Amino acid sequence: MKPKSIAAACASCFLVMSLLCSCISGDQNETNYEGLSYNYYEKTCPRLEEIVRSSISPMFALDPTAPAALLRLMFHDCQVQGCDASILIETSGDQQFTELDSAKNFGIRKRELIGAIKTSLEVECPQKVSCSDLIILAAREAVALTGGPLIAVPLGRKDSLSTPSKHVADSELPPSTADVDSILSLFAGMDMTIEESVAIMGSHSIGVTHCNNVLSRFDNVNATNANMDPRFQTFLRVVCPEFSPTSKAAEATFVPNDQTSLIFDTAYYDDSIAGRGNLRIDSEIGVDPRTRPFVEAFAADQDRFFNAFSSAFVKLSSYKVLTGSNGVVRSVCDKVD
Repeated sequence: MKPKSIAAACASCFLVMSLLCSCISGDQNETNYEGLSYNYYEKTCPRLEEIVRSSISPMFALDPTAPAALLRLMFHDCQVQGCDASILIETSGDQQFTELDSAKNFGIRKRELIGAIKTSLEVECPQKVSCSDLIILAAREAVALTGGPLIAVPLGRKDSLSTPSKHVADSELPPSTADVDSILSLFAGMDMTIEESVAIMGSHSIGVTHCNNVLSRFDNVNATNANMDPRFQTFLRVVCPEFSPTSKAAEATFVPNDQTSLIFDTAYYDDSIAGRGNLRIDSEIGVDPRTRPFVEAFAADQDRFFNAFSSAFVKLSSYKVLTGSNGVVRSVCDKVD
């Protein structure tokens, strides 16, 4: 893998990538998933998905890093207190440190894009569409418009009335040094199989890893040597010099997640097998006997990866959701009404 500038990618590549996406239709019937429904907005906001797509597509063309940012936004919202859009709430006067202040939420971006879509929808369908559903739909579009599957997702989430503390986020978000045991345990808590857990890690197919997270890996000799190509280790040490993981330089420097970090594909699994994973988990899933068979299967069969990822995406996006009277529909995403 060679260093490259993500921001320098041409906007036209997204026009090509959007043609590559395949549609995973799912079971779009009346059956609810954790209190959600595939036709939840059919009568109250029938143009919802069209509006979300038309709002997001131009942004992806202007900023090729946006898809990875939106996918990460969903992950970090859902893993802390469930998929409730709490990550969008700005700090209020009576709460000094919210989940956004967690070091593990460093680099969270595109929150304002969700707010802009919400503003448009308040004209079309006032007080109908939750911010938590918008986060999920935006992440779904991020996958599809970078060449991945168009995932059918059940909707009907409600928004939380509060944001958890920094300490809750610190405890619930996995560290950059997470290993196979901790990741399988995390996703098992969301009812994912091992295959689905390996598939959802494929979200690392797009985006970058900041050097502050890469450098933390070198603090542990065992984690450093686990399935790492020596040439790739040299590459990481050149791109991420030995400055402190907490320094501004480490935060500002990054490496691509895989060889094709603007395209949602199976290159992540090829890199894992070859020992070219940026993080400990990226390398270890390529050798652990529980996960390696699925890594190899996904590297060889993109359709299988897309199907497993779609199933895992639905489970993650349905984690600890608020439905019915258990939550609200915020009129502004970053404030509690």
